[in-house]
Amino acid sequence: MKKVGIVMGSDSDLPIIEKAVATLKEFGIPYEVHIYSAHRTPEQARDFSVNARKNGFGAIIAAAGMAAHLAGAIAANTTLPVVGIPCKSNTLDGVDALLSTVQMPSGIPVATVAINAGVNAALLCAEILAVEDSTLAEKLDAKRKKDAEKVLLKDSEIASKL
Repeated sequence: MKKVGIVMGSDSDLPIIEKAVATLKEFGIPYEVHIYSAHRTPEQARDFSVNARKNGFGAIIAAAGMAAHLAGAIAANTTLPVVGIPCKSNTLDGVDALLSTVQMPSGIPVATVAINAGVNAALLCAEILAVEDSTLAEKLDAKRKKDAEKVLLKDSEIASKL
């Protein structure tokens, strides 16, 4: 199975990345985590992206706040799918990061999840990898079914309570 690369711009993004890692572990998806900054370590970020495919990656998660250029910088140097996680900071509640991540120029796509949505970033990577992995696809189907059952149980509990 291909690995998911996870890159965060700063260790302040770690709580969000930990949720992504937990989700990847749940599905048995191998991963690597790195801190590379689009602005402070651009050479390392570029090297990681340029070599990602030959290093066994199938998708990359890039999490950053504020200017949030990391996902775009990664995507500019690979044709692997890049999933951006805009991270909330003390300024503008993460809307700045959301706009920086989602507003990519034509030709350099970045899939963008909600602000701080580490779980959804990992699930999107799992879905990407599941295109070629039927066992992973079955695990994703089972999770959806289990999640639906939880909602229906809560619905039943509320209906009987009210």
